[in-house]
Amino acid sequence: MYTRVVEITSKSGKALELCNIIEEKVIPVLRKQTGFVDETVLVSDTEPNRVLGLSFWNSKEDAQRYHREQYTQIHETLKHLLETEPVIRTFDVQSSTTRQITARKAA
Repeated sequence: MYTRVVEITSKSGKALELCNIIEEKVIPVLRKQTGFVDETVLVSDTEPNRVLGLSFWNSKEDAQRYHREQYTQIHETLKHLLETEPVIRTFDVQSSTTRQITARKAA
């Protein structure tokens, strides 16, 4: 299992609108992607313009394919609400209590 963490700083007062667009326009695109498992969107309770999007994928290759084929369009959809460029970090999932998300087993 693999995850992409997208760190976003929205324009002042735009985090809720950003989250709504993610729910209405981005998640439907994600659901159509091969290997997509789940998406979690978090808004900071201390920095109200700080949003994290965590997408979970069956494999690194699935996440990379999404990034190559769809991310540019997604970014364009959200761009008008962003204060800065998103920062994308990627991780192997080592453990999770969520049934849909299973950790990569050690070899």
